[in-house]
Amino acid sequence: MAEHSAGRSDGHSMATRQMIESAVAQALQQHIPELQALVVQRVLEALPAQGSEAAGAPRENSSALVQAVSSIHAGSTQKEILRALLQAGSAHCSRIALFVVKAGAASGWQSRGLGDDDAITDFPLDLNAGPGAHAYQNRVATPGNVAEMDRRFVEQFGGPANEQVLVLPLTLKDKVAALIYADGGDSGKLDSGALELLVIATGAWLEVTSLRKQAAARTESEAPGSVDRPAPPVQTISSFSDPFAAHAPKHVPASPAVQPEPAAEVVEVEAAPAHAASAAAPAAATDPWAGLSPEDADVHRKAQRFARLLVDEIKLYNQAKVAEGRRNKDLYDRLKEDIDKSRGTFQKRYGNTVAASADYFQQELLRSLAEDDVSIMGSNFRH
Repeated sequence: MAEHSAGRSDGHSMATRQMIESAVAQALQQHIPELQALVVQRVLEALPAQGSEAAGAPRENSSALVQAVSSIHAGSTQKEILRALLQAGSAHCSRIALFVVKAGAASGWQSRGLGDDDAITDFPLDLNAGPGAHAYQNRVATPGNVAEMDRRFVEQFGGPANEQVLVLPLTLKDKVAALIYADGGDSGKLDSGALELLVIATGAWLEVTSLRKQAAARTESEAPGSVDRPAPPVQTISSFSDPFAAHAPKHVPASPAVQPEPAAEVVEVEAAPAHAASAAAPAAATDPWAGLSPEDADVHRKAQRFARLLVDEIKLYNQAKVAEGRRNKDLYDRLKEDIDKSRGTFQKRYGNTVAASADYFQQELLRSLAEDDVSIMGSNFRH
């Protein structure tokens, strides 16, 4: 057998062998993305069905979601990022619209699938009831029936064939800056899990781009040779550039039932004179880590954000369990494995830091999962 193989090899020149190897390698290289997508799809099919998937909707390929998030992160301006969100979101639903939230009022910005992109512009969305009000007040993705939506909205734009809608909050620094409306239109396509992931990714990227611009401005103002420049802005943890600063709702309710919480909208950074120490006092009062060193404050800030990411991930992949647990007040029992695993991850990263005593993971569980009601977690939850 060995002699036969040796003889067969001798019958081909080295050049021919190299040509074949090169051709095979090139063919494999071209098909690697397809093979990767196939492997991911097989893994997804082997996993238990997630409650976040819409009934009857096909599972989305994870590589498509990665590409969608990448398209959002490719935006360098706030408008580019938000338009990318609507475009990416339209692949996971039939109709999607973004409403800017200011002073307790929601005003249309842009949409996809509701006519032209500007069909929703300046449309006032009622925040007094329905999924919009719940998403705004509780800062959670809220499914609902079209009958619960603003009657004027349904009259003007119609409703989905299956009557199922979804409203998601776009939060920046824990404040609702916008609401995303989505439905399945005539096709019924509505992947709530994918949409929530895209909205979370958008909020995070808006924060990153804003902080980058602030850092660039600060670097420029501190550059050698720079003269007669105004003092850099007084920054606090809650300060954040508002992507909708130029968008003022035309229809602000005279006495809305939903009252805006204090500083409900993200706050634009304002400059303060360098010599006016008293002017910086109100800003410092809003900073929970004002008395700490910059290094320790940064650890606290990162720990808090990491806790939020962990809890958001639990919510994203367990929406059905979250809804059932809240309803039956046994949320911890239903999510024990995920909660304990994420708690361990948090402790491993921040358990031996200055942020350990604050226990941000526990705080976020109660705030985000239990909606500030510890009884929802159940009797087996330690607190």
